[in-house]
Amino acid sequence: QVQLVESGGGLVQPGGSLRLSCAASGNFFSINAMGWYRQAPGKERELVATITSYGNTNYADSVKGRFTISNNAKNMVYLQMNSLKPEDTAVYYCNADARGPSFNRRAYWGQGTQVTVSG
Repeated sequence: QVQLVESGGGLVQPGGSLRLSCAASGNFFSINAMGWYRQAPGKERELVATITSYGNTNYADSVKGRFTISNNAKNMVYLQMNSLKPEDTAVYYCNADARGPSFNRRAYWGQGTQVTVSG
């Protein structure tokens, strides 16, 4: 029953902006870190950005200076995406390194949200 709820994906023109949101719900006991991954057609899933419970952030080189990850408490994370490029087109997945009902630390994934950048 635990899940990550995502919102904010959509279609945007090159150079535009989108903000993705992700909230952990349903008996998460603790979350060590949350982040965003993406997968484009024909490519492997790759890390975009992560943020720990202490506020430490990490970004893929391809998005540095354009994307910003932030959190609101430990159970919610945002990804502000600016200066979007067509190569940013992908399904974006929210991830949480967390303890759920079993209290075993593991990775949880959102359902994925489509981001399409085209003119």
